[in-house]
Amino acid sequence: MADMEKDDVVDMDGEPVIVMTDEDGNEYYYHEEMIIPIGEKKYAILVPIEVDEDGNCGCHDEGCDCCGEAEETDVFIARIDLEDGEEVYVDPTDEEFEQVRQAYEEMMFEDEE
Repeated sequence: MADMEKDDVVDMDGEPVIVMTDEDGNEYYYHEEMIIPIGEKKYAILVPIEVDEDGNCGCHDEGCDCCGEAEETDVFIARIDLEDGEEVYVDPTDEEFEQVRQAYEEMMFEDEE
């Protein structure tokens, strides 16, 4: 799919920004909503951040919903591997994806109760 890496850039809350680059070189920005451990592996739930051409996101401005906070947003699931001591985000297998999706849904269901 795409290369993913934790960038040196941080958002206004001091959270690291995940940069995903597609095969055409387009960059997309995400933040980690949560980490879900399953077995000995960790998976990140990534939520898109909309960034303008200057690299600014107004989602921290009052009333702004540039990140889709007012609507449902598609999230991405990435497995976190270590390569040379650095975290690398990779696409999970179909089986891993399903396990993480189920764990995420269970966590969201528990929060609603």
